[in-house]
Amino acid sequence: MKKVILALSIVALVATSCVSKKKYADLEAKNKETQDLLNTATVKLNSCLTEKEAIASQIDFLKKNNSDLINNMGSMTTLSTKGAQNIEKALESIKEKDLKISRMQDALTKKDSVTLAVVTSLKSAVGMSDPDIEINVEKGVVFISIADKLLFKSGSAVVSDRAKEILAKVAKVINSKPDFECMVEGHTDNVPYIKTATMVDNWDLSVKRSTSIVRVLTNDLNVNPAQLIAAGRSEFVPLVENNSVENRAKNRRTRIIVLPKIDQFYDMIEKEMKRQK
Repeated sequence: MKKVILALSIVALVATSCVSKKKYADLEAKNKETQDLLNTATVKLNSCLTEKEAIASQIDFLKKNNSDLINNMGSMTTLSTKGAQNIEKALESIKEKDLKISRMQDALTKKDSVTLAVVTSLKSAVGMSDPDIEINVEKGVVFISIADKLLFKSGSAVVSDRAKEILAKVAKVINSKPDFECMVEGHTDNVPYIKTATMVDNWDLSVKRSTSIVRVLTNDLNVNPAQLIAAGRSEFVPLVENNSVENRAKNRRTRIIVLPKIDQFYDMIEKEMKRQK
C-alpha cells in the first residue's frame, strides 16, 4: 500500500511538475510579448513626446506669428491708407503739372501767333520788293531793317522824303497795334564821324538818327510816343565786317524792333516754371 501511495505520489508530483513548466513557458512567452509591446509602446511614446515638443514649439511660433500678423495687419491698414493718400496726392500733383504745362504751351502758342500776325501785317504793309528793307523774326521778336540810303543822306540825321513814305507804312502797323512797343535802333559803319557842334562821334550819329525817326513817327504819322524807344548802337553791332564799301553800306542801317506786349505770357511761364522746381 505504501508502495502504491508512494507511486501515486511520484506520479502526481511529476504531473504537477509538468503543468508548472508549461504554464511557465506560456507565461514567459506572454511576458516576452508584453515586454516587446512595452518596448514598442515606449518607443512610440518617446516619439510622440518628441513630436509633441515639436508641435508645441510650432504652436508657440504660430501663436507669435499670428500675433505679429494681427499687429502687422493694423500697421498694413495704416500704411495702406497712407499709401492711398500719397498716391492720390501724387495724381493731383501730376494733374496740376499737366495743367501748368498746358498753360505754358498755350502761352507760347499765343506768343507765336501774335508774332506771326505782326510779321504778316508788316510784310503786307511794307512789301518785300525792296531789297533794302528786310523783315525777319529772331527769338520771337520782329525786326525791320531799313538801309541807310533809304532814310538819310551820308553823314546826316535828317530823314529823307523817301524814308517818310516807308515809315508811314510801318506807322500804319504800329498804330493798329496799340499794345506793341517799337525800339528804333540806329547803326553806323566804322568810319569815324567828323565832329560838329552837335555830334561828336558815331554814337551821337546813331542816336541822332534814331531820335529823328521817332520824331517823324510821332509828329508826322501820329504814333503814340509811349510805344517808341530811341536807341543808338554806333558801329558795334555790324552785320558784316567793315572791310569794303559794300559791307559798310550794309552796316549803316536803322532797325525797328517790334515788341508785342506779351509780358503777361512770359510772367505766367516764369511763375509756372518756378512752381515746378
